[in-house]
Amino acid sequence: MNHVLARIALLVNDYDEAIQFYTQVLGFELVEDTTLTPDKRWVIVKPQGEGTCSLLLAKASDDEQKLRVGNQTGGRVFLFLYTDDIDRDYARLQQFGVKILRTPSSEAYGKVLVLEDLYGNKWDLIQPSSL
Repeated sequence: MNHVLARIALLVNDYDEAIQFYTQVLGFELVEDTTLTPDKRWVIVKPQGEGTCSLLLAKASDDEQKLRVGNQTGGRVFLFLYTDDIDRDYARLQQFGVKILRTPSSEAYGKVLVLEDLYGNKWDLIQPSSL
């Protein structure tokens, strides 16, 4: 069997602020924004490039989900984003005031920094040695 991880649901507080962050700050592409009900939309964003997994920005709809916004993994790094130029991206993140938890460092697998998105989810931004 061949499988492809196509989409990850990410809980958000507000669709529009999440779209703004992921498209304007992280440079993702808005793939779809469809209204399903007055309170629910189908919003998909993805990193630039072919064959990338996308995020379904899912607005938290009850108290249980609202508690998980920004902490879907209990404080551990949640998502891993690859880049071809970490120094360029680090400068961009600083311009937008993104919280950097760990500045770029060199590891055996490449350069990495840790950032928080607008809700506090932790991301590894990695420039692999192989790129």
